[in-house]
Amino acid sequence: MGVRILLTYGFLLLAAVGVTLPLIVAQAVEAPISPIGVVWMLLLAYLVFTLTLVLQRKQAAYPLAVGLATLSLPLVPLLYFSPAGLPGAMAAGIVVVLVFWALLRPSVRSWFDRP
Repeated sequence: MGVRILLTYGFLLLAAVGVTLPLIVAQAVEAPISPIGVVWMLLLAYLVFTLTLVLQRKQAAYPLAVGLATLSLPLVPLLYFSPAGLPGAMAAGIVVVLVFWALLRPSVRSWFDRP
């Protein structure tokens, strides 16, 4: 179940990056290399690489999956200081706790059994 939660979180994050990609492409018309474009492309590459390794059950995927889970941590203060306020921050906090709880279970650690 923990791997399913991680994969769901990863694919939702991938979908969010895909939805916001037209904004990045529009900025690339003005400046071929922009800081936000570089960050978005690194995030996209990290997501695809991590999800691929998780699906292959590789041992190297576990630390990358923990790193992927940490991407949800900045969401809590961002939503708190946005118009979403406290309810948005609490929802993000629940997502953070759920993803980390799913990753720290022994059954998830045993999922990554291939070198």
